[in-house]
Amino acid sequence: MELYIVRHGETDWNKLKKFQGNIDIELNEIGRELAGKLGVRLEQENIHFEKIYSSPLSRAYETACLIRGHQNIQIIRDDRIKEISFGGMEGLFYDDWMNTDDPRKYFFSKPESYVPPAGGETFPALMERTKAFVQAEIEPLYKEYKDKKILLVAHGALIAGLTCYLEGRGVAEYWGKGLKGNCEETVYIYDGKSWKLK
Repeated sequence: MELYIVRHGETDWNKLKKFQGNIDIELNEIGRELAGKLGVRLEQENIHFEKIYSSPLSRAYETACLIRGHQNIQIIRDDRIKEISFGGMEGLFYDDWMNTDDPRKYFFSKPESYVPPAGGETFPALMERTKAFVQAEIEPLYKEYKDKKILLVAHGALIAGLTCYLEGRGVAEYWGKGLKGNCEETVYIYDGKSWKLK
């Protein structure tokens, strides 16, 4: 079974380098174009999905809709793959987020030392949430969809946390090879027991 994981298309807040978190920011025109092009390319490569999962936030859901194109597949929106929460500091510009003595500055550089703003979510909590989602929702699909493809559309920090489980990384290696770009896809293969990067 193959799991295609895609980060949502660009938003105006991505362009402005603002931390989005759970705030529901829609795609901009570039984001819609990126998602549509990805959908066309996947269709040209004869890649079809049996199931599609999306974060309920509109930037991810609209990306999933544009990738799906004319395929008649329901998109399952699931709160467990919503972006990490930044509490009361959602919407902060990148420079304002980083230029501080507060441990939030370690978000990218030293994830094991990151402490979220009040009301925000920790990396270990997100890692547990995404692990539970994969174990409860995705891995059981193997019995029925052994030779099929599944699509998951979500967010940058969320995808990093989810792939920690798929690749066996700890919080110190939270970001793996780095933050995924908008509409960047990563494919993992599940053999019923373990995951590997395709």
